[in-house]
Amino acid sequence: MTRRLTLQRITPLNHSVFHLVFDRPEGLAFTPGQAVDMALDRDGWRETRHPFTFTSLPSEEAAEFVIKTYPEDAEGHEGMTARIARMQPGDTVLVEDPWGAIKDEGDGLFLAGGAGVTPFIAVLRDKLARAGTLEGNTLIFSNETEQDIFLKGFFEDMPGLRTRFIVTQDKDSALYHPRIDSALLKDYLQPDRDTCYVCGPDAMLEDMSDLLRERGVPADRIVIEDFD
Repeated sequence: MTRRLTLQRITPLNHSVFHLVFDRPEGLAFTPGQAVDMALDRDGWRETRHPFTFTSLPSEEAAEFVIKTYPEDAEGHEGMTARIARMQPGDTVLVEDPWGAIKDEGDGLFLAGGAGVTPFIAVLRDKLARAGTLEGNTLIFSNETEQDIFLKGFFEDMPGLRTRFIVTQDKDSALYHPRIDSALLKDYLQPDRDTCYVCGPDAMLEDMSDLLRERGVPADRIVIEDFD
């Protein structure tokens, strides 16, 4: 079912990531971690859909998203997110029914690459609302540079959540680590206990799945999603 959402406000979180708040039409139900396929409600763009994750909770009145945008000539993005960055209150988008594999399946380790952190926002918010603490959960958030990191303070302020931020391209940064590797996981992963959630670029998904299994995490405790 296609629904129309009207933008209430848009706020930049860094040079390329925006927080968008839409009205939430009656009947739009979802679970934390789910996404929708979204299209711009304008001529020439209604058939161009990309998946974006709800960052609001099902109990909240608005439908919120955190969206990473790319230049119009960026490969694989068709210019849609560049237009999202220029949206104004009152503009509309079209969304299909929610979907997605990321959901809360227990405490553990959240591994995110760039915009792949977005499904974890609602999952962690929901866990915190229900339990009052995120003790026993760790977020490792990888970006290319420090300028690409977003919501760092938001995650650091979540009670009980252990965080590690890395950047993979800036060797002068104190956060520099070339990739999430076995040595890094050794400090954070408890293979006999943790459920491991992975979301990010396709190459990261395959690498992390292999790495987690090598470190003894059973396949049924590795939860993977490839939308952004």
